Amino acid sequence: MRRAGLALASAMLLAGCATTPRSGGGDYVARDHVADGVFTAGIEGPATGPDGALYVVNFGREGTIGRVVAGRDGLGTAQLFATLPAGSIGNGIRFAADGRMLVADYKGHRILAVSKAGEVSIHVALPGAHQPNDIALAPDGTIYASDPDWKNGGGRIWRIDRQGRAAILEDGMGTTNGIEVSPDGRRLYVGESVQRRIWVYDIGADGTLSGKRLFAGFADHGLDGMRCDRDGNLYVTRHGGGTVVILAPDGTIRREIRLKGRLPSNVAFGGRDGRIVYVTMQDRGAIEAFRSAVPGREH
Repeated sequence: MRRAGLALASAMLLAGCATTPRSGGGDYVARDHVADGVFTAGIEGPATGPDGALYVVNFGREGTIGRVVAGRDGLGTAQLFATLPAGSIGNGIRFAADGRMLVADYKGHRILAVSKAGEVSIHVALPGAHQPNDIALAPDGTIYASDPDWKNGGGRIWRIDRQGRAAILEDGMGTTNGIEVSPDGRRLYVGESVQRRIWVYDIGADGTLSGKRLFAGFADHGLDGMRCDRDGNLYVTRHGGGTVVILAPDGTIRREIRLKGRLPSNVAFGGRDGRIVYVTMQDRGAIEAFRSAVPGREH
């Protein structure tokens, strides 16, 4: 994400924290996974690959992708995996069904594809894009991308179909940032960072969107990356608030996890059972992690 702030109150969301949907398997206590300064302040991504490793952008310097492997002690060791073309800087990462890594290139205004060997190619260009920020991958292979206009407080949503054709689905939004698809592929969630709102859409059989409605709103702190778990709960990073909030499918708060840092930028599931939640921390250049009772939707 590249920054934000404004307001929309939601008394229901600020009322407090409910219990988790399952009783065991998660402690929801944040701990360090990768130490301070290993990644730059542009730390983002993240996504777990088919090999079980965690992939995160801007390892050591901008324009790179790091690969993080967890040791027996649970701590992660990072190393350089790929260097993007000159002028490109990655943001959101997802993995396609064929194992390729898809990366939102916010400087190059395109989606890149990275092979298992670290070779980089252009998956699709997004002509006229402001700044491709985060991406979500539907079960049928359709890609949805947020495209914020930070200068003017606006944004849009792109769809890239399975044939690689890009189209703008909605323009004139707030600063679109975090984006995610529900486990059944029938809902799209889109966060607006400055406006502190999350919208939900119905996804049609052809990948188009309808039925836009407010899913959640917050009175303080920005919104950044988001992911769904297998039960359809939405995990959202609260930039400036230093938390990850877990929202039930009806938009109410299930739990809010306090992090060690203040500026979480994105979140991803991983670990052997898909229940480790990794959080990239912009103010620390580090990765924190906590254990959830529910696996991620892609695990």
